[in-house]
Amino acid sequence: MPELDGTIALVTGGSRGIGAAICRELAAAGATVAVNYARDAESAGAVVTSIEADGGRAVAVQGDISSADGAAAVAAAVESDVGPVDSLVNNAGITRDDLIMRLSEEDWRAVIDTNLGGAFFTSRALSRPMLKRRRGSIVNISSVVGVHGNAGQTNYAASKAGLIGLTKALAKELGARGIRVNAIAPGYIATELTDALPDQAREAILANTPLGRLGDPADVARAVRFLCSDAAAFITGDVLAVDGGLGI
Repeated sequence: MPELDGTIALVTGGSRGIGAAICRELAAAGATVAVNYARDAESAGAVVTSIEADGGRAVAVQGDISSADGAAAVAAAVESDVGPVDSLVNNAGITRDDLIMRLSEEDWRAVIDTNLGGAFFTSRALSRPMLKRRRGSIVNISSVVGVHGNAGQTNYAASKAGLIGLTKALAKELGARGIRVNAIAPGYIATELTDALPDQAREAILANTPLGRLGDPADVARAVRFLCSDAAAFITGDVLAVDGGLGI
């Protein structure tokens, strides 16, 4: 597996689910990981404890990256207290599902501000120091829903599709200075969100997934590890589907 010895990674929304798996995977590869969280200090602390128990290095960093000031504060705290960020993983995301005729402006803005705005603000805050060092990797966690859409998720689909556009534009802007920007589009991953799916919905997903199972957070985490490493040194602007074939 690709190694990240001596590097520093910031993972937004790293306290639970896919984010926590990414933190553990990057730490296992040798990176010092900043586990960003907005409110759940207990879960973030548990991730840090588990990484340290396995011999890794991690620190919890509180901050709401859905605002420009919040994202800048998180970036500054990591750069000051841990060191220069080599890998940024924009994973923080929320859902507020409903049909568009019932979707409130508040729920629209909350999802766009967190999922897309957070990635923009954090990438902007860290792009300048990365440009000065002429190196860095940014990985945006999009979704199969951002590629193909899904009824009842107009806000979520728009935010995740926006991440793909952000990825490609940033790859063109930053590539000349050695900064790679890629996205991962997970399919349905076994997390708290999918645990709440009705049996009928779960069966429909599995029927349309050639590999016949839900993904595991570790499946996404391993892909992030690859894209953050030198093994992906000539890959930028790409969208890697980790969906068991759901998007075929």
